[in-house]
Amino acid sequence: MKNNILLCKVCGNDSFATGQIGSATSQGNVRPIGSIIAVGSPLILTFCKNCGEVASFKVDNPKKFK
Repeated sequence: MKNNILLCKVCGNDSFATGQIGSATSQGNVRPIGSIIAVGSPLILTFCKNCGEVASFKVDNPKKFK
């Protein structure tokens, strides 16, 4: 298995945290294009604890888009 240690591309720090944009109430959720009724799915962010640079965005529940 490959070593999955993240290093921040801005400051070189290796300490990251995760956070969420959106919730079950759909504020900030990603929704299918053209759909104003769909609740969609929250975004999960992984970011550097030192400088805040975002390393990744991930849709929490991609199955809502199928």
